[in-house]
Amino acid sequence: MTDMAGTRQSLSVSIMPDQTIVPEWAETRQYVAKSRRQLEEAVYSAYLSGGRGDWLVLAGFSDKNIPLSAELDFFRQVAGDFADAVCRMPEIEDLREAISVPADPEVFDRHMENLPPMPGAEYVDRAFLHGLWQTLHEAFSRAIEAWPGSVEAYIRSLRPDAQLVGRVYFHLVENTRTDDPFAFLATYATGLDAEGNSRHVPLRHALETGKDSEDELYHMLSTVYRAAEKSELVRELIDTGDLFHPLFWSSQKAFAFLQEIPLYEAAGILCRIPNWWKAKSAAIRMDLQIGDSSPSQLGLDALITCSPKLLIGDEALSPDEAGRLLEAAEGLSFIKNKWVAVDPIRLEETLAAYERAEAMAKKGGLTLKEAMQLQLQPEKVLGDDLEDAAYSVSNGRWLQSVMERLKQPAHISRVAPTSRFKAELRPYQQEGVNWLYFHHKMGFGACLADDMGLGKTVEILALLDVLKPNPGGRNGQKADLLVVPASLVSNWAAEIERFFPDLSYLPAHPAMQQNKRMRARDEKTLDGYDLVITTYGLIQRYEWLRAYPWRYVILDEAQAIKNPATRQTRALKALNSSNRIILTGTPIENRLSDLWSLFDFLNPGLLGTAAEFKSYMKQLEKGEKDHGSLRRLVRPFILRRLKTDKDVISDLPEKVEMKSYARLTQKQLLLYQRMVEQLVEAIETAEGIERKGLVLSSLMKFKQICNHPDQYLGTGEFDPAASGKFARLKEICETIHEKRERVLVFTQFKEMVLPLAGFLEQVFGRPGLFIHGGVPVGERKKRVEQFQAAGYTPFMVLSLKTGGVGLNLTRAGHVIHFDRWWNPAVENQATDRAFRIGQKKNVMVHKFLTQGTVEEKIDRMLESKQTLAEDVIGDTGEAWITEMDNQDLIDTFRLGLT
Repeated sequence: MTDMAGTRQSLSVSIMPDQTIVPEWAETRQYVAKSRRQLEEAVYSAYLSGGRGDWLVLAGFSDKNIPLSAELDFFRQVAGDFADAVCRMPEIEDLREAISVPADPEVFDRHMENLPPMPGAEYVDRAFLHGLWQTLHEAFSRAIEAWPGSVEAYIRSLRPDAQLVGRVYFHLVENTRTDDPFAFLATYATGLDAEGNSRHVPLRHALETGKDSEDELYHMLSTVYRAAEKSELVRELIDTGDLFHPLFWSSQKAFAFLQEIPLYEAAGILCRIPNWWKAKSAAIRMDLQIGDSSPSQLGLDALITCSPKLLIGDEALSPDEAGRLLEAAEGLSFIKNKWVAVDPIRLEETLAAYERAEAMAKKGGLTLKEAMQLQLQPEKVLGDDLEDAAYSVSNGRWLQSVMERLKQPAHISRVAPTSRFKAELRPYQQEGVNWLYFHHKMGFGACLADDMGLGKTVEILALLDVLKPNPGGRNGQKADLLVVPASLVSNWAAEIERFFPDLSYLPAHPAMQQNKRMRARDEKTLDGYDLVITTYGLIQRYEWLRAYPWRYVILDEAQAIKNPATRQTRALKALNSSNRIILTGTPIENRLSDLWSLFDFLNPGLLGTAAEFKSYMKQLEKGEKDHGSLRRLVRPFILRRLKTDKDVISDLPEKVEMKSYARLTQKQLLLYQRMVEQLVEAIETAEGIERKGLVLSSLMKFKQICNHPDQYLGTGEFDPAASGKFARLKEICETIHEKRERVLVFTQFKEMVLPLAGFLEQVFGRPGLFIHGGVPVGERKKRVEQFQAAGYTPFMVLSLKTGGVGLNLTRAGHVIHFDRWWNPAVENQATDRAFRIGQKKNVMVHKFLTQGTVEEKIDRMLESKQTLAEDVIGDTGEAWITEMDNQDLIDTFRLGLT
């Protein structure tokens, strides 16, 4: 369409964690054709007025030639299968709303394999598609029940050019006669038998029963007349009257008939033909089997065997036999007890590809990387002109066993951490360690993409324990480098101290060095460490990090390198390492523009060059390639487990509590130190009630500084860059948004509610909700209902006391305590707004702590003195802090950065 509408929005689709489908408008870089805009608006209107079923029916019966966004087109394809099945039911006018369209699991598998990138794609499984099919059933039946006219009229109200099948069937079967090896018969359906199947009789009976009703006979044959308008063969059958008799056909005539099947079906004629033609197994294809035996070395550059074969179905064909077929005329030839469709041009291309593959095999085969790239760009090896159906690539015994283990961690042998490792791994975490270790042995880069809160850090530490040599036995083993966002340095340090204290690590960050400066480190010094931890920003600053030959480079929150053009990304990709691991809590397959850059770091060259991948993406947009080949290529290198996985959720506690550390910004640091100095000076002379008030007011001010300097100063600006907690909140909520989950954010300060809500609106790209003491009770109820509704409301910010009473917010999968009350009873009561007995999903609870401050120190006290937390604090709130002596108080408030 050349008629363009002046809009920069298109309709996209997101899938929520509960598998609810939400169509929504999204920005697009391209103008949208008017026909597309009209269809999108109609689909969205149907969604708003009738729920997901009505809009799916409308999409399914829409014109498939109108381009849509990839994710919306996916649902149109699924619904289109349903619509096509409805149109192919000859008994539909009799059945009406009682229609029953069986779901085909193989078709569902095909849809899942070709699933395009979209928010929530990870929630699509066969059960999801089966539910979608049932929804289509229900919506279509409701519509037909309310429709006053015929089913055909209803369908044509949705698709004016729809061709419903008539009652006529064309049958072609193999025949034992040698001179005419095929038989043809036209039949028509006379209704349903006792088992609900169509009854068929030869079409000649229609001439006898239809003498008294010429109009009825003409209507029944209308599909045949439509086909005759475009088919000379059918027109001849009508003119000679042969249509009404059994016929015996030559292979050439049968071939002409088979080639016109799409034309007959488009006219509304149902065709019953041999399975070998439907399965497209009647043509000669080349199969390239790769990796039958293990290579002499491992890694993606390992050279593996390749063995080309010519096949008819599953039976081998020699090149000489294939060559003799070239001498036959175009059509069907009988060879090796099979009918083969001979297309001389295609056969020549297949033979040429076979010769190229055979020459390649004689030269030593392919690298494993090249072999895997065949899934994405087979033309690089097999030739540009070879059609997809003319070749296949299959894994040999060795490669098949490797791929099965990579895709199914349960099939990998267990590797046990040593006694140095202090954590007890859950079963799915142990499988993750096994999977990572298998990649290590194979020399492959690995992406650990488990859901946030499932323990990626613990799995990496367990792997490092397995790989750590015994004391005195390093034998030249190099250190590993861990690169993280600045806000996560403290998290990793705390997890190492807790779970793997024997790991020798160096935090390459000025704030964690006593002299506040990082001196150049030589290779010999770094050899003495197991792990060096640094940040993305410091990679460019420290030359000695870039010069060292690391064993592993591990990236946490690896989406930081999604843009290949940045200096930071280029610096990381230039690092010298034997292997690489990336960690992320988001599904990296769901944004193709980022995927190439991540894999270019992880397994360079696997997805080709940037230009090659860009060309592949254009082919995807045009429909010349499907997403399945890309998914198959990257899947072995990505391990992603969801909180909703059956094998995972049974291992998780109902509430997973995590501490999230933030660092003070420079402005926060100066204000905090000044506040400590003022407290030291004032505490010496304060006594009794005055001292107690001084401590509690100081505690409040320290909390405000840790939240945001502008809360303490009262300026009202709340620049996100001025607060370490805002930075950490952004990182967590970006992952929550990628997964279309929801979050509750609690703060004890009413004045923080609106700044947090405004900041989160920018992070999520859409407004959320808030509740504090100033919101009327009636309005609170409306906001709770909105948060609990099917539409996507990503966040709600609540003041702690207000949010702890009388609210039911079970849609949230995450709870963030932005600042701490230090009263477990109060915090748990607030958390329970999201967690309810019987709720199916587990709740992730993030407790924010600012590193080195009073927040972290009091948290340590509570953790080490559980009786204090449970018996004392539960009754007295924060008053217990005032009972400390002066020295303990000063030590608690003083900055403790290490």
